Amino acid sequence: MGAIIKAMGGALRDLREPRVLAVGLLPPLAAVLVWVAAAWAFADDWARWVADGIATTSWLTWVRDWGLSSVLVWASGIAAVAALLPAMLITAVLVTDLVAMPVIVPLVGERHYPRLERREGGTVAGSVWNATTAVVIFAVLWLVTLPLWLTGIGALLLPPLISAHFNQRLFRYDALAEHASAAEREAIVRGSGGRLYLLGLALALLYYVPFVNLAVPVLSGLAFTHLCLAELARLRHGARDEG
Repeated sequence: MGAIIKAMGGALRDLREPRVLAVGLLPPLAAVLVWVAAAWAFADDWARWVADGIATTSWLTWVRDWGLSSVLVWASGIAAVAALLPAMLITAVLVTDLVAMPVIVPLVGERHYPRLERREGGTVAGSVWNATTAVVIFAVLWLVTLPLWLTGIGALLLPPLISAHFNQRLFRYDALAEHASAAEREAIVRGSGGRLYLLGLALALLYYVPFVNLAVPVLSGLAFTHLCLAELARLRHGARDEG
C-alpha cells in the first residue's frame, strides 16, 4: 500500500507541471465533446430505429398493442446514454495514452529516476497491440457482467473493478516502454500485478468525484508511471544484490 500512496503523491505533485496540465484536460474534454456530439446527432435516429423495430417485429406486437411503445423507446434511450459512459472512458484513457504519455514518461523519468537506464523494451506495435487487447477485454467484461448490474450492488461494484483492470492493463506497457526490457516488464507484471490493480482501482473510484474525474486520465498516466518505474528500480536493485 505504501508504494501506491507514494505513486499517487508523486502523480499529484507532477500534475501541477504546466506541460502536463497542457495535455491533461484534452483527453476528457475530447471524449465528452465527441460522444455528446454523437449522441445529439443520432438521438432522433436511435429513437426512430427502436420505434420501427417495435412496429415491424412480430413478437413485440404486444408492446404496441398495450401502448407501451413510448416507454420502451424512452428506456432504450436511457440504455443508450448508459452505453456512452464506457465509451467516454475508453476514449479519454486512450487519448491520454496517445497524447500525454509521451510527455509524462520522460518527465517522471528525468525528474525522479535520472539514473535509471533506458533499455527500450517497448515498441509502437507493442503499444498498439496492448491498447487493442485492453479495450477488447474491457468491452467483453462489461458486456458479460451486464446481467449482474440488475442486482443493484453489481451496478456499484462492477464498473470500478472492470475499469481498474483496464487502467493498469493499458498504462503499464507505455509506462515501462522506454526504461524496461521486455523481460523486466514481464517480471514486473508478474510480481507487482496486485499493486498495479489496486492503483487502478483507487484511480477508478475517483471517476465518481465530480470535476475531479476530468483529471483522472492524466493522473492515471502519472501514477502508473511512478509506480512502474519504482518497481523497475526495485527489481534492478534486487538483481544487483543477488549478483
